[in-house]
Amino acid sequence: MGKFIYDGTVKTEVEDRALTHLQLVITAKLRRGEPFPFSWREDPSVGGGRTTVWLHSASSLVFKYYGSRKPAINRAWIEALAFTANSPAGLHLVPEPAEEPQTDEAGAGQNLP
Repeated sequence: MGKFIYDGTVKTEVEDRALTHLQLVITAKLRRGEPFPFSWREDPSVGGGRTTVWLHSASSLVFKYYGSRKPAINRAWIEALAFTANSPAGLHLVPEPAEEPQTDEAGAGQNLP
């Protein structure tokens, strides 16, 4: 379990694989100068409910990972998360979709390793 920390005070635990995908979407949007809301559900152990923060280029963000290995990236998940980030409701964690098979440039439809 990793942690997402916003402005040093707002923290939530997120599984490392999910946190990696969130980080890629968040940093891509902020690099383009696109502020947006990010929401998550709080664990019942900390009172439950939902938290939303406004992310912008001046936000202080920390992505703290407890594992040392970088997970494989699922492009379909990145696209699904980016879709939510571009919606009026903003970014929120969605379940990881199955990754679509890779095809070669010739369109032969063969799976690549």
